Formats: sequence, C-alpha cells, structure tokens
Amino acid sequence: MKLPVADGAALRAHTGMLLRRHRAGLGRVLLLHTLAATAGLAGPWLLGRMVDAVAEGTTTAFVDQAVALLVLAVLAQTVLIRYAQRGAMVLGETVFAQLREQFVGTVTRLPLSTVERAGTGDLVARTTNDIDRVQHTIRFGVPRVLVTAATIVLTVAAAVAVSWQVAVALLAGLPLLLVTTRWYLRRAAAGYLRESASYARLNGTITESVEGARTVDALGLGRRRRERVDADLREAFDAESYTLRLRTVLFPGVDLSFVLPVVATVAWGAWLVSTGSASVGAVTTIAVYALQVMHPIGELIYWLDEIQVGATSLARIIGVEGVAPDRVARRESRPMDEHVVASGVRYAYREGHDVLHGIDLDLAVGERLAVVGPSGAGKSTLGRMLAGIHPPTGGTVTVGDAPLVDLPLDELRGHVALVTQEHHVFVGTVEQNLRLAKPEADDAELRRALAAVDADWVDALPDGLATEVGSGGVVLTPAQAQQVALARLVLLDPHTLVLDEATSLLDPRAARHLERSLSAVLEGRTVVAIAHRLHTAHDADRVAVVDGGRITEIGSHDELVAAGGDYAALWRSWQRD
Repeated sequence: MKLPVADGAALRAHTGMLLRRHRAGLGRVLLLHTLAATAGLAGPWLLGRMVDAVAEGTTTAFVDQAVALLVLAVLAQTVLIRYAQRGAMVLGETVFAQLREQFVGTVTRLPLSTVERAGTGDLVARTTNDIDRVQHTIRFGVPRVLVTAATIVLTVAAAVAVSWQVAVALLAGLPLLLVTTRWYLRRAAAGYLRESASYARLNGTITESVEGARTVDALGLGRRRRERVDADLREAFDAESYTLRLRTVLFPGVDLSFVLPVVATVAWGAWLVSTGSASVGAVTTIAVYALQVMHPIGELIYWLDEIQVGATSLARIIGVEGVAPDRVARRESRPMDEHVVASGVRYAYREGHDVLHGIDLDLAVGERLAVVGPSGAGKSTLGRMLAGIHPPTGGTVTVGDAPLVDLPLDELRGHVALVTQEHHVFVGTVEQNLRLAKPEADDAELRRALAAVDADWVDALPDGLATEVGSGGVVLTPAQAQQVALARLVLLDPHTLVLDEATSLLDPRAARHLERSLSAVLEGRTVVAIAHRLHTAHDADRVAVVDGGRITEIGSHDELVAAGGDYAALWRSWQRD
C-alpha cells in the first residue's frame, strides 16, 4: 500500500487556496517588482533617445540630462529590487511555515495502521525530500515566476510603444519557444513523479536494511538486500536520466529561441531604417530590449522546470491529507466503567489474510495478564487491538461497553495506553519529553515518575531535568530512552496498560528490578504484558498463550504448568536456559 498522491484538481485547488490566503503579501511583492522592472526599462529607452539625438545633432546638456535620468533609474531599480526581494523572502517563509505546520499536523494524525502498511520509506521521503523541494519552490520559485512574467510583459509593451513595426521581430523565437516548452511540460510531470517515487523506494529499502541489520546478518540476507538496493538505485538513475534528457531538449531550444529575436530585430530594423519606417534609435532601443528580456525568459523557463519538481512534491505532500481515518470518533460513546472486553476479534494486514482469528478475552479490572507465545504468533497485533491502535477487521474491543475505536484519541489514551519496545526521545529537555504525557505536571511529579522506573541517572545529567537530549544534546542509551518512555506512561496514568515487551532493551536483572518498581506504581490497574521473559508470566494473575493468531491456553501460571501443554514446555525450556 502506498500513500496517496493528490491529483491535478486537488493540486490546483490547494495552490489557489494558498494564493488567495496570501494575496495581499503577494500583491505587494508583485507591485514592487513591477516598479523595479519599469525602472529597468528606462536605460534602453534613454539610449535610443540619445542615438537619435546625436544623429540629428544635440547639445551636451541633453546628454547630461539623459545620463542623470539613467543614474536615477538605476538607483530606483536597485532600491525597489532590494525591498521586493526582501518581501518575497518573507512571503515565502510565511507560506512555507504554514504549509509545514499543516503537513506535520496531518502526519501526526495519520492512522498508525496506514503508516505501518505503507512503510516508512514513502513517509520519510515526503517529510524530507519533498518538503525540501517545496520549500525551495515557495521561497524562490513562485515569486520569481510572477516577477519574470511581469518583466517580460512590460518589456514587450515598452517595445511596442517605441515602435510596433520593429517590435514585431521580437516574435521570431516565439514558435520555437512554445513548441519546445509544450513538449517538455507534457512529459515533465510524469517524469518527476517517477523520480520522487524512486527515491521513496530507495529510502525505504535503505531504512529497512539499516533498522534490520542484525536480522540481515543473522539470516545471511546481505546479498539479497544489496541486490534490492542496486535495483532501486538503477530505477532512481533511470528516472533521473529521463528528466535530464527532457532538459537537454528544453534548454537548447530555449537558448535558440532567445537568439532569433535579437537577430531578427537587427535585420528587420535595418530594413525599416532604410525605408524610413523606423529610426536608428528605435531599432537600438528594441534590440537592447530583446537582449534584456533574454534573462527574464530564461529565468522563467528555469523556474517552470523547478516548479514542475515542486508541484510533484506538493502533490505528494497534500496527498497525505487524502488518507481516510481508520476510526470515527463518536462523542456519545462513553465508557461505563474500566472493564475491557475483546469479542470475536479478527485482524488482517492484507484483505483475506487474517493474523488474528476470532479472539475472545475478558480482562477483569485490575488484572495482570501476560501474553506469551512464539514470534509471529500475533501477540503484538493483539496488543494493538486491546490498545485501540488499529480497528479490528472483525469483532470488537470495548471499554465499559464503549468500542475503543469510537472514542476520540485524547480520551482513548486516558483509558488504555500502549508502550512498545520501540521508543523515541524528542529533541528538547528531559522535562519537555516527560510533559508530552502531562503538560501540567510539576517537577515533583516528574521526579516521582522517573523514580518509579528507576531513572535515577537523570539527576547525574549536567542540568538534571533541564538537560537537552536527542539530536544535538545528550545522547541517551536505548535503556535510558526506554525508561523515559515508561515514565511518560506513569504520568499519562491510564487505567489499562498494554506493555509490548516494554523492557526488552534492559538486561534481565535491570528489567526484573524495573518491573518490580512498576508493579507498585501500576497497583490497581489492568495490565496486559506481552512478554518474552517468562518471569513476567510467572508474576501475572493469568497467562494467555497465543499461537497462530489464536489463544490456545489461558489460566494462571500454576494451572498451565500443571496442564502440561505448550506453556509448560515453554516454562521448562526457559528454566533450563
């Protein structure tokens, strides 16, 4: 499953919305650049006037006056360009900041089930490569396209005002320019979309290989992973080569279309001068205009190329907004109590391939349930069902008779929370990391939460709770990061906890000590512990053995050992190890 990409209509609608929202700032930037372009037209016009004046005979005073006007025009253009560029940068930063905030908000609201099925590569590519491309386009591209277009129109209008007969020659390169540009634009969008998709696949392959390096080594999959990286690199190379070939047609065609108007203006203008239909000054002015307009046209073509890239990336970014929610919160659903019940729960990551098969589970309030079983049996998937992370594809999970998937997320996390072996430390202080779970918590409460998970190492940090951690700060060990995640859980204070191998990164002795510390904190709460160390099961009120997506045994530790089934075999094997 891939994350969606916005179609042309959605892209145009979103772009129009951005332009309308910022039309005042955009109008100011365009006005300043238009005035600057107008001031820039004074030079060729004055030059033409002086040529005609010299040819007819003039005074030094006229030349001095023309030079003074030219200096004033250059100074005015310089000042106007300075403020216009500043306004364009401010506008670009404002638009991009809002777009980035909107995108981050959208990404953080994505259903976890969708993210897991799509894989991390596509999402990482959209939050890095695509955001960078859109940032470049918004900051520089959009203002420059508007400015260059206005400059071209003004230059042509000025040429027509000087002499429309001579100005006709400016159209000499237009047919070639239109044909080349149209040929390019018809192919560019698909080419750049393929290019972005190829980088997303490459990012995903590399990310998966790095994250699963130990598994790759253990199973001897190195050659196969290298072959896949090579294949993704070839696809990225082919995609890049295709867009490069497009540009090798575009740029020479554009360059030639620039030369033709200059040559045509001189040749056509010379003939008009010889017939008395135009003056040498008019031909000189329009020839300079033809040279002067080459840069804006070249810049316009360049930015149209860049905007193709940016538009493709923007389509991928706003396409994420098209992901349908996997739940519909109903405010009328209110849990009557803290009783969690799973009835006939099925789940399939792919349609028709269930990994859970009609599981029934009734959790008594305050019960400690350990879930054990072989790898791939469905333990973690069951934990996600019980925590309301994924809506089941069949059956229901309720808390107090209210389906978990009907509860708003902020309310759901107050009832049931999941802590997995995956953890994350955000850039910021330890204090800020902890307050993600409870913003109003005071320092004393934060320290109690840390003490509950044996995180006494925080006091030894350079600035204690105020120590910067994460990228650019103190790098926490995996075990320390996991303790921060568990402390957040303590602060969140839900009545039901699903711990999916939450202490797997700690050594067995430290994990045992931590679990004992947590036991005091979690007293009176319902706890589902998905365990790979069987001492967790030994301490639980009940043990559920999951195999093949079904609960094959359930009961207390002593009952299951006495029964002599799968759990008893696991227990004996674990004790020998």
